[in-house]
Amino acid sequence: MTNIKQWSADDRPREKMRMKGASHLSDAELIAILIQHGTRGKSALELSMEVLNRYNGKLSDLARASTKDLMKTKGIGPAKAIIIQSAMEVGRRRIGSENMTAEVITGSSSVAKYLQARLMDLSHEVFAVLFLNRANRIKHFEIISVGGITGTVADPRIILKKALEEEAVSLILCHNHPSGNLKPSKADEDLTSKIRNAARFFDINILDHIIVSTDGYYSFADEGFF
Repeated sequence: MTNIKQWSADDRPREKMRMKGASHLSDAELIAILIQHGTRGKSALELSMEVLNRYNGKLSDLARASTKDLMKTKGIGPAKAIIIQSAMEVGRRRIGSENMTAEVITGSSSVAKYLQARLMDLSHEVFAVLFLNRANRIKHFEIISVGGITGTVADPRIILKKALEEEAVSLILCHNHPSGNLKPSKADEDLTSKIRNAARFFDINILDHIIVSTDGYYSFADEGFF
């Protein structure tokens, strides 16, 4: 392939976006803009096509790739890998923010959509908390702990310390199940009870504990646990 600079302006990714808009670019062309430069004998577009091919040509698979995994493609170093990961995270956050535009909790469904967008590409479990004010408006979202493929644990002391720092009056606990199985384990139920009982000493309400996967969600509150 010739150097990108030798292509017609209509075919160069950046010029093509400027003249026609981002919607006219392929996934590979958009990634080529992100990584900016190719390697000796390989253009940025060729390199981006090689990256995509490693993930079956699917952005959803690419979004789950770690820095180390991305760097298995020759020509993708730490800087390029981080740029790609950053772009994927921006996309996740945009979807999440669109699902919570009002930032006021009205039910488990709206919270689940927000969480699915934020956590959908993770291959491991994380435990997160939504910190709310008196009007049930979200003050803060934070991943409290990171686990493995099959589970994670959360320390109630860390959660309540953060709640006091954020001056939150209510919390929604949440974690993901990468396996897709939404049924809570006995450990999930015990942890929920432990955090709820500890929160009572600080007059902090636990409104729900929501488990999400790409297939749906499970709400402890909807199922009568609270």
